Amino acid sequence: MNQVTVSVPATTANLGVGFDCLGAALTMTNEFQFTKVDTKTKLKITVEGKEAEKVSTDDSNLVYQSFLQLYQQIKQTPPNVEIIIKLGVPFSRGLGSSATAIVGGLLGANNLAGNPLSQAEVMDMAIAIEGHPDNVVPAVLGNCQLSVRDGEEWHISSIPWHQDVIPVVAIPHFELSTEEARSVLPTEYSRSDAIFNISRMGLLLRGLATNNGEWLKTALADKLHQPYRQKLITGYDQVKQAAIDAGAYGMVISGAGPTLLALTNPNNREQVAKSMSDAWTNIGVEAEVRSLSLDTVGAKIS
Repeated sequence: MNQVTVSVPATTANLGVGFDCLGAALTMTNEFQFTKVDTKTKLKITVEGKEAEKVSTDDSNLVYQSFLQLYQQIKQTPPNVEIIIKLGVPFSRGLGSSATAIVGGLLGANNLAGNPLSQAEVMDMAIAIEGHPDNVVPAVLGNCQLSVRDGEEWHISSIPWHQDVIPVVAIPHFELSTEEARSVLPTEYSRSDAIFNISRMGLLLRGLATNNGEWLKTALADKLHQPYRQKLITGYDQVKQAAIDAGAYGMVISGAGPTLLALTNPNNREQVAKSMSDAWTNIGVEAEVRSLSLDTVGAKIS
């Protein structure tokens, strides 16, 4: 195999109460093409799409760094390679752009090397590079995934998601780094806050499976990270209220933000999207709002 293309979906992590353990794949993608080349140049990276200027094209590129790590893992010399990156997932918006790069680099390298590692082994590497599983696991597997660590072992469970639970993402034209979003979180929580989240996590999983709107309205609340992060997102309160007024079950911060994710039913998807967009426009914030679907395939190799 001298060439491989890997398509990796965007992801939304946490879904409110599922902090650092729950994530879902969405129908937006980044694509990575890897070609072995017989030249003296070990690396050439070409980037296409919006925000292409933000992507490094030297050996510090996260796709290439992940590519190299897999070859180090299997103790093989990496080939000289040309990488073409086609962007469809915005950067630093809470939609798993770094996870797509990690997964793309690892799967591209594994395929070019003859697939010496299993999907589970590649996923373990991706979790180790990213630092947590909530984005990379659904990026690999698709669907909504719950990841639980037991010592050195990960237990991965696919979470049923009813086809009428529609994700609407409101992506503002400003960035928020994961580091900044984590820096505002407390180091300790009260017992009551822990119980609040535990109970709603169970209800969220049942609400996603059954499309029970009343359950989802209650379950999308959270006390572990969103109350601290929402102050970093201009217009959070206005956009949330607009979404709910338009018929959304509720709204959460997608990953570390600043993208905001509303869940709604098919009948209200267009009005929810318009209302979220209008709410940000009214306070002078540009945003792209999209009604999406759950990506049920995950990373694809061709």
